[in-house]
Parts: sequence; C-alpha cells; structure tokens
Amino acid sequence: MIKASVVFDLDGTLVDSAVGINHNANLVLERENRKPLTLEQTVSFIGNGISTFIERMSAARDLALSDHSRLLAAYIEQDNQSDLVNNTYPDVKQTLQSLIDDGCSLGLCTNKLTTATNAMLQKMDMAQYFNTVVCGDTLAVRKPNPQMLIKALNELDDAPTIYVGDSEVDAETAQRARVPFILFTEGYRKTPIENVPHTRAFSSYRELPTAIKTLLPN
Repeated sequence: MIKASVVFDLDGTLVDSAVGINHNANLVLERENRKPLTLEQTVSFIGNGISTFIERMSAARDLALSDHSRLLAAYIEQDNQSDLVNNTYPDVKQTLQSLIDDGCSLGLCTNKLTTATNAMLQKMDMAQYFNTVVCGDTLAVRKPNPQMLIKALNELDDAPTIYVGDSEVDAETAQRARVPFILFTEGYRKTPIENVPHTRAFSSYRELPTAIKTLLPN
C-alpha cells in the first residue's frame, strides 16, 4: 500500500499541452497580423498562468500592453471553442489509477483557469482521478504562491503530502509550502534538472510509484 496525498500540476506534468496552446495563441496572433509563435517559444512562455503567457506573447510580437485584456479574452474564447485533444504523457492514466488503488488520495493544482481545466479533464477522461482541483482562478493568488497547493492538500486525506510538477514554478511552490517535490523531467522546465530544487525526479510515469514510496515512513 502507498498511503499518501499526492497533488499534481497539469500542463507539462500530466498533459503535453504545448501544441494546443501554440495553436490557440497563433490563431489570436493571426487576427492581429502578427507572426506565429514557434513551439519552442510557446514552451518557454508557459508557467505562471495564462495572463503571464499573454504578456510574454505580446512582448515577443510587439503588441501593446494596453491590449492585454482584449488578447487574454480572445485567447480564452479560442481555448474554450477548441476541439483539439492534447496528449497525456505515456502511462499517466495507468499510474494515476494504480496510485488510487494503492491507497493514495490525488489532487490537481494548476495555474490554468477553471473552465479550461475542466474542459481538458473532461475531453481527456481524467476528471475521475482527482478528489480536488485547484485552478488559477480558485483563489486570489496563483503558483508559486503556496496557498493553492496548501488548499489542495488540505482537501485530501490526512497522509504524508507530496507535490508532483515539471517546472521551476512548481519547485518554488513546493518549497514555500514545505512539501516534498517530485520533478517530472520531461515537461516544460527552462533550466537544467540539477538547478531545479527537488526531492526526487522521474522521467517515466512507471517510476513514480517507487519515487513516492521512498518518501514515505517505513
């Protein structure tokens, strides 16, 4: 048995969503008569929520800061209308179910907005795995503020707590919440693995249950 409360990030951790984000952003840029973003640029802009993504996109394509609200609304509308289906990383669903079967309580903590998060979970048939979902508009703050992660963990079972994510933002969130952090190395981090504070790291979801077990009391 693995008795733990495990909270996951979403984009870049469970779901490889960069292609969908890139597609939606480029449709917005096309309407503004701007060059599209490359996939590499898109990945580099992901983190800290969609509002920050739009800021970075706008700066890269010389769009006025005063247009931020309009561009953000345009992106959200496009995202809500999109029928793109993103991909989970290999073995994600099997691993989530295995953790649940072994006694874990699972949650989600993402800077993605609630509407977009719920739509993604429904499209990808993943909502059933999580006992709680905390999104970028659930509270007045977002990651790396630790309150989002703390809220998610408080809504799970009373058990050893662990956070699983892929980025520098996730690592800082875990540090500030004083929660062990397991780094998924195949996501959207911008710096070398050794420069991202973490307790354990894994590159395949088949490795995650073992990584979690090593953090639990004997």
